[in-house]
Amino acid sequence: MQTVIKTEGLSKTYTNTAVPVHALRDVNLEFKQGEFTAIVGPSGSGKTTFLNVIGGLDKPTEGKVVIDDIDIATMKESKLFDFRMRHIGFVFQAYNLIPVLTAVENVSFIMLLQKRPKKEMEQRAKEMLEQVGLSDKLNTRPAQLSGGQQQRVAVARALASRPDFVLADEPTANLDTESAFNLLDIMARLNKEENITLIFSTHDQRVIDRAKRVITLVDGAVDKDEHFDRN
Repeated sequence: MQTVIKTEGLSKTYTNTAVPVHALRDVNLEFKQGEFTAIVGPSGSGKTTFLNVIGGLDKPTEGKVVIDDIDIATMKESKLFDFRMRHIGFVFQAYNLIPVLTAVENVSFIMLLQKRPKKEMEQRAKEMLEQVGLSDKLNTRPAQLSGGQQQRVAVARALASRPDFVLADEPTANLDTESAFNLLDIMARLNKEENITLIFSTHDQRVIDRAKRVITLVDGAVDKDEHFDRN
């Protein structure tokens, strides 16, 4: 399988605190196309920092993040914005939907920035909302959707532009059990059918039980890297 992300000697230290915080320490990992990985560990272990750094939302103090043979850690912000838009899908714990846009407009938003043809954009957005079970909510704004429905719109948005991989930070944290299982069913199906690479940070055992790979971070370093044969 093709490697979609590789980190080399990845470290991140925050110095704007009374005592320097070593959030990541010499992390060396490779992620293959189509993997479904859960990043786990106690609070403060570096999970969110790791996602932010490999997603280009934060710069490492040391080391490389290689995606498509490019070290994104050295890219200028203007080029990095365009790179993220074309290669990376994000699912945030807080959903981050645009309140004034409908579900189909939210899902179309990244493709609009990519200047995709209008017909292609609308068709793909509707297709993704159907995939996540929201074909009857195309013209509904976020305020009229439940938390689980908003998270499904966020998933559809992340996947609509066919990114190389999707990063999800605690995507089930605000969901009830039924909504969480529905979301995981959708993500697992899309992982299998579209060979989408998924990397989740999570405390949720429901997510961990679905992941094919579980990486445990402790104090910013890789403690375990386990692979599982799951159907």
